[in-house]
Amino acid sequence: MFYRTSDPHGLKHNPFNGLVVPRPIGWISSMDKDGNVNLAPYSFFNAVSYFPPQVMFSATSPHTNDDGPKDSVRNIIETGEFVHNMATWDLREAVNVSSVAAPHGIDEFEVAGLEKEASEMVAPPRVKASPVHFECKLVKTVDLPASQPGGSNTVVFGEVVGIHINDSVIVDGIVDIEKLQPISRLGYRDFGQVGGVFEMRRPDWPIAD
Repeated sequence: MFYRTSDPHGLKHNPFNGLVVPRPIGWISSMDKDGNVNLAPYSFFNAVSYFPPQVMFSATSPHTNDDGPKDSVRNIIETGEFVHNMATWDLREAVNVSSVAAPHGIDEFEVAGLEKEASEMVAPPRVKASPVHFECKLVKTVDLPASQPGGSNTVVFGEVVGIHINDSVIVDGIVDIEKLQPISRLGYRDFGQVGGVFEMRRPDWPIAD
């Protein structure tokens, strides 16, 4: 099939999210200027550069939010800091609970029954049970076009200034992905679990027959 994205696709659900897969989950903790903590998962998340290490996540809203930007975006703009906590198989239920559209000022750590742990270089706390954390400083936010009236698409770029890795997932000096068991976002209500890891080495030029 082919459809123009400006026209109806005729399927039961929008296939776009189900075709850009798997997507890492940005589990973002942030804090506003008054010390209120927020934790939320974002399915548009990825690394964007090595030097310096930088990540991005996109906060999308298909409708008008009378309170302004989502709490994560508002907090990060106010304070310039956030933490990405790796979403894993063992934490999948807590990740899902923290996605609830709670009122401003509600601490999703408490709602999801998660213990906080202090960060080293930024103010927002980390999810203690997560095996990997990126402490980040805001680089910039970019507002992208939104096709629905009142909708918004804000991309947040952050520089990773500190990384925590639980020693239990490091084997022979390498992070063991199968020990980490990260989960990913698929389409619809589906998630994926990393498995079946394989290695391929980038070829040198000229490529040998």
